[in-house]
Amino acid sequence: MNVRVRLFAAVRQAAGRDAIDLELPDRATVADLRDRLAIEIPAAAGLMRQMLFAIDAQYVPLDTPLRPDAEVACIPPVSGG
Repeated sequence: MNVRVRLFAAVRQAAGRDAIDLELPDRATVADLRDRLAIEIPAAAGLMRQMLFAIDAQYVPLDTPLRPDAEVACIPPVSGG
């Protein structure tokens, strides 16, 4: 299945673009997508365990199944001060 992932902040900088399209197996989960992103964007691999993911503007847990043509947001943790 094809999934579009929107990238933000440091992950976007590491990838050099604001989105990436990935082909994932049927029944892939958000955790599978996260692991694939670590491979596709090696400069951001260390950040992946800290990322939050959203589908259709709703934060989702890692065990959430993906659907074909889903648009997923990969969101880094936010800090302030």
